[in-house]
Amino acid sequence: MRRTGAPQARRAGARRAVLVPLVVVLAALTGCTPQAREGASPAARALADLPVEDAGAGEDYDRLAQFGEWADPDGNGCDARNDVLARDLTGVVVAGDGCTVLSGTLEDPYTGLTVAFERGPLTSADVQIDHVVALRNAWDSGADRLGREDRASLANDPLNLRAVDGPTNGEKSASDAAGWLPPHESFRCEYVATQIAVKARYGLSVTAPERDAMADVLAGCPGQGVPGDVPPARDTAGPSGTDRSPAAGVHYADCAAVRAAGAAPLRSDHPGYRPALDRGGVEGLACEG
Repeated sequence: MRRTGAPQARRAGARRAVLVPLVVVLAALTGCTPQAREGASPAARALADLPVEDAGAGEDYDRLAQFGEWADPDGNGCDARNDVLARDLTGVVVAGDGCTVLSGTLEDPYTGLTVAFERGPLTSADVQIDHVVALRNAWDSGADRLGREDRASLANDPLNLRAVDGPTNGEKSASDAAGWLPPHESFRCEYVATQIAVKARYGLSVTAPERDAMADVLAGCPGQGVPGDVPPARDTAGPSGTDRSPAAGVHYADCAAVRAAGAAPLRSDHPGYRPALDRGGVEGLACEG
């Protein structure tokens, strides 16, 4: 493996987890006043819309049993892991099956390092696929209430997947934004905004310290948008057999998007309905509040 692009001291710094102090949430993020909320960035407004709850204990977490193996969400015949490697690496060499990525070069967003990837028992772990919202964190913040198909969608959603430096990914582990942020500071805004987008898409919550850490990051990037241009993983058909895949042409990131489109309340037979949007109330009716 070859890493370039940073002196030794920076390499050492890139290997340390970043502990974020708790901060007072900005008024623009809490939506204390309509004026403050209007002036907040899209990412800050999306953060303010996330429910704040204590995290689950996680004692019943089982990654394989609850989220399954790598899947093929876009139906191209390749699993999500290889799709993300092909998306995020340059100079990619693919095996004869048209899917398996054998080698390539990663410009790692988490550290700013350049990492050479070569598939093999001693080298494959040099580049890993990170779940931006770690699956254990997702489980503890609401994914335990999702059905198995939605959990599989979350685990294979390209929005929530990123090829990164393996050792740095190991340091992150299952931490949320209050416990870990990318050492490469210029990437923190996009990282936090992606976590917010994923949590909004799947109806997940944040803890108060997590929200405060995210707000602290977003205070430094007042124009930060919410990532959403990465196609979501294919949703499964619902009880009525309605096609809810991206091909159906409708996907709402959250209930705010449903309301903005004038589609609220959203019935279970609507192409844009997802169980993650249905947070209680009338069964089979989402975003009714």
